[in-house]
Amino acid sequence: MAGRYYEEFEEGQLFEHAFSRTVTEQDNIGFSLMTLNPQPLHVDADFSAKTEWGQPLFNSLYTLGIMIGMSVYDTTLGTTVGNLGMSDVRFPKPVFHGDTLRSRTKVVGKRISKSRPSVGLVEFEHECLNQHGEVVAICRRMAMIHRSKEAA
Repeated sequence: MAGRYYEEFEEGQLFEHAFSRTVTEQDNIGFSLMTLNPQPLHVDADFSAKTEWGQPLFNSLYTLGIMIGMSVYDTTLGTTVGNLGMSDVRFPKPVFHGDTLRSRTKVVGKRISKSRPSVGLVEFEHECLNQHGEVVAICRRMAMIHRSKEAA
């Protein structure tokens, strides 16, 4: 199991995730239509060509999913109970098909659960960067994480 138990996280800890992913036009159209999002900025090349972007924008919710997904192996694989929420979600730069994404995660806080002392709450700040090193997405995520058997 690659994930970490609550006790293995420290505030300020930074993970530079090894995974990267080049996103495609098919990813964008497929995800947008699968989630019933017919926004022409994502699925209509002719419409998008006439916008300030000149091309389709990659669906931001897919970017969010990729960013968090890239973090799982280093952080919560097999040790998470579940996500409690995400906040401060921002997309400071656009993503286009052909961009290569990578992410990093910082532990910004942690505490033992008051209602379930066998688990801890870890707050992560995720950042997603494109191939130019520009931040294209940011969010905070609160995860409920198993404590190690020795600590629980």
